[in-house]
Amino acid sequence: MNVSLVQLKEDVTTEQVAQLQTEVNKLKQKLKVRQVAFSASLMAGGKSGNQNIGPFSADTTLVYKNVQTNIGNAYNPNTGVFTAPVRGAYHFEWWVTYNNGGYPAGAVLVKNSENVFMAWEKQGSASNGVTLLLEVGDVVFVRLVSNTVARDNQHHHTTFSGHLLFPM
Repeated sequence: MNVSLVQLKEDVTTEQVAQLQTEVNKLKQKLKVRQVAFSASLMAGGKSGNQNIGPFSADTTLVYKNVQTNIGNAYNPNTGVFTAPVRGAYHFEWWVTYNNGGYPAGAVLVKNSENVFMAWEKQGSASNGVTLLLEVGDVVFVRLVSNTVARDNQHHHTTFSGHLLFPM
């Protein structure tokens, strides 16, 4: 089987061009990756006095209305839901403060429909954090656990924050 040198060069060149095109496409995708970070508290800015959320008979999504940062607009302050704009590793933190009224404070971080980690405290503030691998369109939010209360005021004790560590 004799393969001409010209044919071999054409085959190698075609293969190399395909590999280079794949690399160019990967680089273009990375350039599209936006910086993503948000931080919000429950109570809208400017209000004073304590505001209690709950207790509810069922787990309830918390909507953090006081948005300090929303780079990339991946957090929706109308729904309390973060939607991953790119595949990558994301880090989230949330704090929940109890209300001194006999109810504990409890909030669970949810990825899509899966409970991930909980912050729970009967006599103070509770916090937790997690790093998650998210696909494009995955949603993350915080739910107030049934029969618990979250308290916030002008000092913004109950918060939800997250940011993209790196795309994958």
